[in-house]
Amino acid sequence: DLYLLHWPGSVPLAETVAAFEDLKSAGKIRHWGVSNFDTDEMEELVGLPSGGNVQTNQILYNLSRRGPEFDLAPWSLQRGIPLMAYSPIEQGALARNARLDAVAARHDATAAQVALAWVMAHKGVIAIPKASRQDHVRQNATALDIGLTAQDFADLDRAFPPPTRKRGLEMI
Repeated sequence: DLYLLHWPGSVPLAETVAAFEDLKSAGKIRHWGVSNFDTDEMEELVGLPSGGNVQTNQILYNLSRRGPEFDLAPWSLQRGIPLMAYSPIEQGALARNARLDAVAARHDATAAQVALAWVMAHKGVIAIPKASRQDHVRQNATALDIGLTAQDFADLDRAFPPPTRKRGLEMI
């Protein structure tokens, strides 16, 4: 359904986009997207013929990796290109982060659920958390029901400050 170019490579981007469009025309894929593209790479992409057909940009984004908020996230939102946040719980590290405990307690939730709810609360962002067991799937789904308050967001911003300048994309 969605074929991703994992990161910019040595093949010219225009050739890759043309190949994606050929795959779509042949019925081999429905949509295509990219992964780990920063703002300048996204600008190059959407400037190409058919580059505006990009469906998502999959990036590392979570409470401890907020760099995309400075420019990539607003740029993407303005153009209607969703960001797909991989590792929204920082490979489990945020599940054990005491800075999330107070917010989690207010919602009778786990730190992992709060971290996931925070990512999903951002307009134009899709989260893809790992779920290795059925209880993980249930816990992740429950994060959808957490309605973070203005106080929660303020507390999380203090614990995990948003960026004040452009930072390059991080990758795991």
